[in-house]
Amino acid sequence: MIGIVTSRTGDKSVKVTIPYKIPHPRYKKVINRRSIVHVHDEKNETHVGDKIEIMGTRPLSRLKRFRVLRIVTLSADAEVAADRAAQSSEAAPTAVEAAVTAPAEA
Repeated sequence: MIGIVTSRTGDKSVKVTIPYKIPHPRYKKVINRRSIVHVHDEKNETHVGDKIEIMGTRPLSRLKRFRVLRIVTLSADAEVAADRAAQSSEAAPTAVEAAVTAPAEA
């Protein structure tokens, strides 16, 4: 299933909205519906606005019955992009930062 991350509810947890269309039983007009599910994000790699693929799994908590398979598309939001950049810079120091923090050899 493909859905859009709408909320980061806690550590390793996201709320995903899965949109779908269904015809009205009598009038046959197409109605937009959505399902909201709680999803386990093991690596904390998703952000609000990302389109992700999820799959069902055994119950992981009171509400979580799905887990993230992969990120289909990243969010285009500027705040999310800045957050991703900050996280990636924290994970791997640049060459300048490594040179500054390394002990000087005499």
